[in-house]
Amino acid sequence: MSETAPPFTIGVLGGSGVYELDGLQDARWEKVASPFGEPSDEILIGQLDGVRYAFLPRHGRGHRIPPSEINYLANIDALKRVGVTDLISIGACGSLREELTPATFVLVDQFVDRTFARERTFFGTGFVAHVSMARPVCARLGDALENAARSLGNPIVRGGTYLAMEGPQFSSRAESDLYRSWNCDVIGMTNMPEAKLAREAEICYATVAMVTDYDCWKDDCDAVEVGEIVRILNDNADRGRALVAAVGPALDGRPTPCAEGCERALDAAVITPPEARAPEAAHRLDAVAGRIL
Repeated sequence: MSETAPPFTIGVLGGSGVYELDGLQDARWEKVASPFGEPSDEILIGQLDGVRYAFLPRHGRGHRIPPSEINYLANIDALKRVGVTDLISIGACGSLREELTPATFVLVDQFVDRTFARERTFFGTGFVAHVSMARPVCARLGDALENAARSLGNPIVRGGTYLAMEGPQFSSRAESDLYRSWNCDVIGMTNMPEAKLAREAEICYATVAMVTDYDCWKDDCDAVEVGEIVRILNDNADRGRALVAAVGPALDGRPTPCAEGCERALDAAVITPPEARAPEAAHRLDAVAGRIL
């Protein structure tokens, strides 16, 4: 790590098959309290090659929490409280494109949010803000992930639209065909409202979507064996952990402030003036919006 590089902490939200990081030095599981409730699990904090990491299993260790019941607000708030500056979301997804074959990694750059049963903002009555989601992921962090993948010899596709569905059921064939007609590329259940909340918390955010199957739009998809899906999931998880470990050096000397404006997303977002903000609302936002408070 460069001596002149500003301090940073890489956060990792691990999805299906990625429940912890191997090789962390001085690793410890830390329980982090949040005013937004209980995070999915404790946070695993340690170092790799001199870079500080904070890992949170999105579904909890043992995959105990379904997508709709994840406390996304508490997860992002807790990661912000332990100092996360750059957040990598990693998880399994289905492919909506022939060329995005199982085992492909996709660096998503856009989202279509079709979730409906989740709290999706830190802000509300007493403290109102509207962040921009025109560019929902951080290109700086995406560059680092792409460079890390290349260094490992892992094929990775840069760019793609992620359709976030509510779940826990998978798509019908009609839904899958509809999402393809919308030019979506992959489909999953966990990246929304996660990406929106990371933006509100002024954290650089990027998604690595790991393809395991073709959803249900392909005529021959029913022929895929469950055992093969599990094999791909496990292989993806191993490669995903290696990618996360390699991204630290790739972020060495990262330019600051972030050219994408992630670290100052609230500058043009907060509507409620200081004198009108509800004290209890501001108190809950002490970590998320601490910079402007």
